[in-house]
Amino acid sequence: MDTLSYKTSFLPKEKVEKRWYLIDATGIPVGRLASRIAFILRGKNKPNFTPNVDCGDNVIVINCEKVVFTGKKMTEKKYVKYTGYPGGQRFTTPSILLQKNPKKIIEHAVKCMLPKNRLGRKMFTHLKVYVGENHPHKAQKPEIITFEDIKK
Repeated sequence: MDTLSYKTSFLPKEKVEKRWYLIDATGIPVGRLASRIAFILRGKNKPNFTPNVDCGDNVIVINCEKVVFTGKKMTEKKYVKYTGYPGGQRFTTPSILLQKNPKKIIEHAVKCMLPKNRLGRKMFTHLKVYVGENHPHKAQKPEIITFEDIKK
């Protein structure tokens, strides 16, 4: 067995090649979509994945208002936020959040699936979520991928 053939190589951040991907969220369950987006943002779809380097790609999500929840999650799931004051715990459901700000549903799900450190916060900035079909990133020429194309 040749040990040199099994040598692990780490990619420095200067050599990372970032690509742009466009995902249409129409009719896709939120959790499955978020896990695949987090997979791309971390860079785990690349052969030269390095855990301590931001080697992920940029992801654009359109039609975020058309995501679906399976089962009774639309009415029974609770999103919790805390104002910082006594008795300041606030609850909301996905049905209310879809009417007020549908971008927050996907952003919250993806953010919870990324690392909870400086690197995770940097990766999260590469996610762009938009309501409707239009987005301002046409100059980057994003590659359109379908939900099935994203390998897990």
